[in-house]
Amino acid sequence: MIFTEKKKTIRVQLTTFRDGLQSSFGGKVRLNDILPAMKRAAELGIRHFEFGGGARFQAPYFYLGEDPFDDMKAMREAVGPDVDLQILTRSVSGVTLTTQSPEGLELQAKLMKEYGTTYDRNFDYMNDVRNLIKTGKPIVKAGMHHQVCIALMGLPFHSDKVHTAEFYITIGRQLLESDLHIDSICLKDASGTTTPKVIYDTAVGLKKLMPPEMQLWMHTHDTASTAVACYMAAIDGGADGIDLSSRPMASGTVQPDVRSMAHALKGTGYELDVDPTIMTEIENMLDELMKEYEFNPTTTTPDARVLGFPMPGGAIGPNVHMMAKAGILDKYSDVLAEFPVVVEAGGAWTSVTPGSQQYWLQAFNNVLYGRWKKIDAGFGRAVLGYFGKTPLSPDPEVIKIASEQLEKPVFEGDPLDAAPKNIEPAKKALEERNIPVTEKNIFLVMAAMVPGKKMELNEGIRLLTGKAKIDIPLKQKEEPQADKPAAASAPAAGAIVTGPVTSNVTVVENNITRTFTVTVEPVGRTAASGDAAPAPAAAPASGSRTKVFSSFAGSVEVVDIRVKVGDAVKEGDVVANIEAMKAQHDIKAPCGGIVSAVHVAIGDEVDSTKPILTIA
Repeated sequence: MIFTEKKKTIRVQLTTFRDGLQSSFGGKVRLNDILPAMKRAAELGIRHFEFGGGARFQAPYFYLGEDPFDDMKAMREAVGPDVDLQILTRSVSGVTLTTQSPEGLELQAKLMKEYGTTYDRNFDYMNDVRNLIKTGKPIVKAGMHHQVCIALMGLPFHSDKVHTAEFYITIGRQLLESDLHIDSICLKDASGTTTPKVIYDTAVGLKKLMPPEMQLWMHTHDTASTAVACYMAAIDGGADGIDLSSRPMASGTVQPDVRSMAHALKGTGYELDVDPTIMTEIENMLDELMKEYEFNPTTTTPDARVLGFPMPGGAIGPNVHMMAKAGILDKYSDVLAEFPVVVEAGGAWTSVTPGSQQYWLQAFNNVLYGRWKKIDAGFGRAVLGYFGKTPLSPDPEVIKIASEQLEKPVFEGDPLDAAPKNIEPAKKALEERNIPVTEKNIFLVMAAMVPGKKMELNEGIRLLTGKAKIDIPLKQKEEPQADKPAAASAPAAGAIVTGPVTSNVTVVENNITRTFTVTVEPVGRTAASGDAAPAPAAAPASGSRTKVFSSFAGSVEVVDIRVKVGDAVKEGDVVANIEAMKAQHDIKAPCGGIVSAVHVAIGDEVDSTKPILTIA
């Protein structure tokens, strides 16, 4: 049991209004549904909030039709000038999922400071010290408190070379011996899978190296129900600050509630700088403000399985929501089982964004298409070295496959040198659409640019032209049973079903009526088989006309139409692309013929019942 004769106050950053939103809802929460509670929390004495960066930067304008910078400004005005407001940045990726140029990162730091940030917590998912040094300098230049991170993770396989206390202490030593100005250090375990012993040993070792006035922080998630134990170990090892949250966005995939941690520290000589009795009022306000939101049990319930698939809470939440929307949540367990394979083959980088998304999408592709049959672009670029040096050497065979599929060589240089120079293309896109070319607008467009993505689908352009996509996880309103059509999502009679089909089935037994939602897989294809990519469902319409459908039962976005009316296609040709799980998937022609109709446009959402095109 930890104990100190000399009383020590542990500083708290309240994560409810950033990580809490991300881990519970992928950040998809409207500002006005949380702002009154944040304002009240400041009035009640909270002096340090996490309020932006990470997925909470992109989510407002990707899914809510809100300008993230305007949201940050409103938060600053709500809490006043004297409260610390912190963001989370991702080293060479900044607040995006791809690598950014040095100029882009400087613009990011300038804007973050301008819109109210005092603390910038910067991590590198590779733990590449070169990246941390180069990306930390713009933060210092902008005048923010620079908190550098050492990213932690428990491995789903044994290694005595990486993700040990010695490994983390070595990273800290290299950072402290560099010419980088550091205000504080954070041990960041996004998946909540590091053991308390490793955390304690790391904290003890780092505090011996750090200047006495430099604070050490600890961040973890309660996904495996071990967060309080890990925080106790960190505090015992010398940590000065920890991250906590408040219900209804606490524990599960988020951080522990302030009340839980305060209770655990009673009688130890340690205390928090937050009064736990105020949490009930904040919780009650959030319950009322967010009563329309659908809390998914997967994000609110602890899951010890995370110890075998070290996914961060901030990624589990969004991925669960995306899988449910795409109608493929039945594959969740299969993806988890594949996770250790991709972690070891990739080189054991930490599963914090964008690394977590790279692991997840590759595990997802392995399940959907067969192992290594389709290399996710992010995972492949990471294996090839475009995000930095991996902690362990990746599997040589996976390197070879990734290089062939992505048509990219192995890269051993500086990731910032290989990053696209997106400022000028962003300016051009704004000019072409007569949108004001301001620094903020440039960054909104630039931060949404992804290789191969059409500019008309750029979320920055969509926001600035009033065409933002709205996707909020609200509770579905119940409709009267009589108004519900039978088998609402079943395909037309006579359809040749080659993909999963979701339908409503009504059963009457002994005068009792029950309605079930059933997903049917074609014979010979199961969720776990993973032998081949799902073929698009095709239904003969009349004569020899064949309609081509999405291969996902749920809602996905059409991101490209590869053909036009009158084009000849062969069986297996890629005729369209859809986006699911933040990745593109091919829709292939199930037969040869002539395209007689295109039923959708780029940007439309479809499911397995709405045809994309017709082949005659």
